[in-house]
Amino acid sequence: MSELYHETIALPLLPGARELALLEARLRKLPGVVSACIRDNGSLSLYFRDRRVLAGVGRILGGLRTALPAKTSRNNAVPVQQSAAAPNPEEEARACRFNAIVSLGGFAALALMKRFFPGFFLNLSIFRSAFVLYIARGIFKNGVLGLLRERSLNADTLTATAVTASLLAGKPESSLSLLVLSNFAEMLSLSAAEKARRHISHLLSMKEKYVWKKINGSVSKVRIEDVRVDDLVVVYLGEKISVDGVVVSGMAAVDQSSLTGEYVPSFKEAGEPVYAGTVVQSGQLVIKAAKVGDDTNLARIISMVECAQNRRAPVQNFADRMANMLVPISFIAAALVYAVTRDAQRVLNMFFIDYSCGLRLSTATAISAAISRAAQMGVLVKGGNYIENLSDVDTVVFDKTGTITDGHPEVTGIVTAPGAAPDELASLAAAAERNSSHPLAESVLNYAEKQGIRVPEPSAAEVVVGRGIRADIPDEAAGRERRVLVGSMVFMEESGVTGFDLIKVPEGAWNVFYVSRDGQALGAVIISDPIRKDLKRSINRLRRDGIDEILMLTGDSRQNAEAVTRELDLDGCESNMLPQDKADFIARKQIGSRVLMVGDGINDAPALAYADIGVAMGGKSADIALESADITITSDDPLKLPEVLNLSRSAMDLIRQNFAVTIAVNSAALLLGALGKINPLLAATIHNAATIGVVLNSSRLLFWNKRHLQEPAKSGSDPAGSAITSASTSEIGDNSHVQ
Repeated sequence: MSELYHETIALPLLPGARELALLEARLRKLPGVVSACIRDNGSLSLYFRDRRVLAGVGRILGGLRTALPAKTSRNNAVPVQQSAAAPNPEEEARACRFNAIVSLGGFAALALMKRFFPGFFLNLSIFRSAFVLYIARGIFKNGVLGLLRERSLNADTLTATAVTASLLAGKPESSLSLLVLSNFAEMLSLSAAEKARRHISHLLSMKEKYVWKKINGSVSKVRIEDVRVDDLVVVYLGEKISVDGVVVSGMAAVDQSSLTGEYVPSFKEAGEPVYAGTVVQSGQLVIKAAKVGDDTNLARIISMVECAQNRRAPVQNFADRMANMLVPISFIAAALVYAVTRDAQRVLNMFFIDYSCGLRLSTATAISAAISRAAQMGVLVKGGNYIENLSDVDTVVFDKTGTITDGHPEVTGIVTAPGAAPDELASLAAAAERNSSHPLAESVLNYAEKQGIRVPEPSAAEVVVGRGIRADIPDEAAGRERRVLVGSMVFMEESGVTGFDLIKVPEGAWNVFYVSRDGQALGAVIISDPIRKDLKRSINRLRRDGIDEILMLTGDSRQNAEAVTRELDLDGCESNMLPQDKADFIARKQIGSRVLMVGDGINDAPALAYADIGVAMGGKSADIALESADITITSDDPLKLPEVLNLSRSAMDLIRQNFAVTIAVNSAALLLGALGKINPLLAATIHNAATIGVVLNSSRLLFWNKRHLQEPAKSGSDPAGSAITSASTSEIGDNSHVQ
């Protein structure tokens, strides 16, 4: 696989939301570009596999930037230059906190001065007005720029008008109280949003600056930047693994909850993969590095989630449009109130209340919190738009091999003829398959190894295409060679083998191949690809949560597909499908349905890209499947699918609640203000309290939990890998051991 490069490019100008989306889409279409995301700080984060792609990026960016960096680094991002047009969230929160403290301090000082030094207070009228203008400087700037650039009214235009009206009326303290409440409300809202934004980064933060590297037999402490692919890294008890790689030696229990959401430690020994960001809870490991720096699974996850925070959901755009439409209502209400009452205080009430803050902030916080909570569960959502689309899904389509099943066929049954021994049959079958490249051969050899069965070396073996294998195997007891046939029933009948009428193969077996010796039937070996653990429970929960149709697509035979469909009680299946067939099926199904596709392999990538929502399941999913998918489940737990579906629906329910509360509370406050039942201070208090309330309501998603998802696993599930004497309940396929 080619190397993956990362570049961070500062944009001198930050385009609008629509232009941002179009720019990202054009960049991602360039050949060689893996990921392109424009972050809130005005920088472009670009992952690509070929440096030549930078020329195309330069042409697309055009007037947005001056020049690309001359040097591209692997595993080291270019330092981000902050754009003046887009301050980072930390700077914005600091500025908001400063304004809140200064405005509150000034308000308190003026209140004390008015009470104890009224004469001096009256003489400071110019200073009081100047202080209010200083506190409101940012609001005036955004309000005026909104009028000049976008030619439309916004919330800051409304607030700036309220401040101006209070100054003209000689009551700057009224607008100062509004600014105090507004600044504190914005500070709390930004804090809640920033908590959601930093939740996953904190959870997955590497924090490791140094690692133990094995060099010429000795272990030395080196900077993490000095670790390269194929280096040996030693990780001791309690330390965090800093590279993706394979265990060379040692044994340890590894906490992988930061990646998979599973808090039960995974036991790792030689030959097993480990990932950056996981923690050794007991034991120690020597790891051969396969991916380091920005190539690691951890770095990729963080980048995906950071980009996801910047991809807006349609409901966010709707909230913005709705907020902009509601701002003029306050101006119209103010004009009507003034025309009817000529009461300046009632007019100020109209200016002190607006809908836009609650609508925008609550929506953005809910989407950001949902993405962060999903990542904490081990589910990576690539953008807020996918949270919204996921909540509307009514059809789920599964791939079979590697998604519904484990993708590793196993011997699940051995049936013998009278007088034959199971171990003898397994030994002869494994001997015949010893040099075979057939996918099912490995399962027979693995079974023999696990059972400790001796496998003799065949003196000769011949593959009969479409039928099976013919082998000559030495028989030490008889002192001669025996002719062993392994293959389909058709192969046995054509070879004149008799006695299979006495063998009772259980109904529903998946793949069956038969074994004979010197023209006499010995028995049959039954092989199946086990259904993934908890998949049946996952499907049941999807149905309970309102999914109308659950289907399966597979390239496997019709018989095997129907067997799995019956076992899982699916609504239908399509078999013998090529990748393009799966994509065509998804495209047709989207007529009248919102389709979610779940897959894991290269052959699933087109279908994942076509679906309304594509989900890549499992940490071993192919890279192209991960890139094509909108959501990645980093563990092999299928129960994560209904869990994230419920999370998306909870997020949209909260957004609808927030819309209703924001409109109802602010409308009531407008009515009371117009009737003169409240003063400007109380109007501002009600407005900002509603904004804070809906933001905190959205933040609840960070701690979201679904009770029915925590029920204990039902007992009686079939253990995998045990010594098997009976078959699964799937159907016998015609492709029984076809060579």
